[in-house]
Formats: sequence, structure tokens, C-alpha cells
Amino acid sequence: MSGNPAAAAAATLLRVAAMTSPGAAFPSPAFPGPALGPLRPSYPVETERLLLRPIDPVGDVDGMHAYRSRADVCRYIPPEPMDRAQIAERLANPDFSRAELDREGQALTLAVVLKETGELIGDVVIFWRSTEHRGGEIGYVINPDHHGNGYATEAARALLALLFDEFRLHRVTARIDAENPASAAVLTKLGMRREAVLVENEWFKGRWSTEIDFAILDREWRALRGQDG
Repeated sequence: MSGNPAAAAAATLLRVAAMTSPGAAFPSPAFPGPALGPLRPSYPVETERLLLRPIDPVGDVDGMHAYRSRADVCRYIPPEPMDRAQIAERLANPDFSRAELDREGQALTLAVVLKETGELIGDVVIFWRSTEHRGGEIGYVINPDHHGNGYATEAARALLALLFDEFRLHRVTARIDAENPASAAVLTKLGMRREAVLVENEWFKGRWSTEIDFAILDREWRALRGQDG
């Protein structure tokens, strides 16, 4: 070590600066696994009772209007209740009716259909949040007329299977309103961990909303699947 105190202090400052400058001295190595490619599910995605498929911009208007026109459905999600014309306009947007994800920042919305009857009972969404960190997010909306049957859990579990088993993500999150305990119960059943409570972090529909964040890692998903098997 140098006998000069000033020189020693300067060297320490240089080391600290190198350690705290993002990417300056320690660039992140590339992820060793396969690169993320387009997510192109084989449709329909089938569960025990449900089929998940791309949105039909014409055929799904009435079915989606049946629940997205309801105030109770829209209470905890950004969209306001929509009339039939607004639903039709929304579904006509190619970003809402795409069938695959090919780059970070995109969202894939899928219709949730009862296998037995073909009735549209809700929709689910996948967000590709980060390529570098292999991160995604899920969301779901089910017609209240079909609540209490476990359909949200069943559909969301199929999303996790897509993101972990096919897309090879590392981490998947979900964000809910603290006043929506039913959604928290769905995420808990999926094995997702409650990680954060963001107290009054957003002014949302006339009130301060508290957000609860859930997450699950790929290894946790694999462990759960092993237990199921």
C-alpha cells in the first residue's frame, strides 16, 4: 500500500467509482442460455376446460362486450367500461389481436373460451417486458358470470406454462390492486410470491391505489410442476 495518504484516498475513490458506474468496469455477461425468439404458441392453447386463442376482431365483439362493458369488471383495470362500438374499435387494432410476440415491449392478448360450449368468458394477456433480463408479466379478466369456477387460475397457469416452458423466461410478474383479494388468491394458487406492496403509488380512477406485486421464477415453476406430477 502506498505510504502517501492522499494517493491512497484517490485510489480508493477510483475503485468506488468503478464499482458504482453501471457497466463501466463490470459489464453484464450475455445470458448463457438460448436467445429469446418469437413466441408463437400452437393454437388453441388447451387446458382441462378451456381453450386460449387469438382474438377474433369480428366474432369476439359481442362476447367481450358482455363483460368489458361492466363497471365491476373495469374497477381494477385501466380501461373504462366500453360500449359495443368501442369494443369493435379496440379489437380492430392489430396490436390487440396479434397472434405472436416477436420483440420486447409487445403484449399478446388471448380469448378465454369454454371448451365445452365455445363461449367467450374472458381474456388474458402476456407482456414481454425484458429480453436482457428474460422477464414477462401476465394479466387476466374473467366475466363475473363465470366467477367461482377457477377459470382465472386455470387460464393464468396456461400462460405461465407458455412463458416458462416454451419462451424460456426467467421471471414472470403480476400486479394487482390491493382492494382485489380475489385476484391475489388466484396468484397465490399459482404459486406466485407476494414481493412488494406499493402503498398509494398511483392515482387511479379517483382514488389513491395501492399496488401488490407478485412474481415467480423459472426454477420455482419447475419445482411446482414436479410436485404436480
